[in-house]
Amino acid sequence: SKSWGFYKEALSMKRFLKFVLRVKTDACLLFTGTILLYVVISWLTGWADSMRFSTILQFLAISVLGVFLQCLAFTDFVFQHMRYSRRALLFVCLFLPLLAGFAVGFRWFPTGNMLSWLIFLGIFFAIFVVMTLGFEIYFQIQGKKYDGLLGQYRKQQGQR
Repeated sequence: SKSWGFYKEALSMKRFLKFVLRVKTDACLLFTGTILLYVVISWLTGWADSMRFSTILQFLAISVLGVFLQCLAFTDFVFQHMRYSRRALLFVCLFLPLLAGFAVGFRWFPTGNMLSWLIFLGIFFAIFVVMTLGFEIYFQIQGKKYDGLLGQYRKQQGQR
């Protein structure tokens, strides 16, 4: 009745706040990774000794937008019962054009040069593969952990 409505609303607010915290954390992680990638590329190529403020803002925008695309692709918020491989493909199809748009719009590299695009795509897909493998390994480890806990629970239930 009335009190249940309050608790239901409080629970949905709690879920919303957890979602906001997760988005904020993921955006920070993506931003940090982007900055580190910039540092490595700058060091390898000798591009610059410092980073422009506008570049920091671009990376921040990409991080926030990327996390929202990640939420869209990898949660059941919009697409329910979608296989992981299709979710990964959806994410690539959404995030790669976003990055390419930033690359062109902010002149990250000579966009008329095909080699620059090949390097850009190579870096993108290398990071994507490494991240995907990392998540796969994490999920396998978590799965084994929960399988073990489930086995212990079943064993305890059988002893009663």
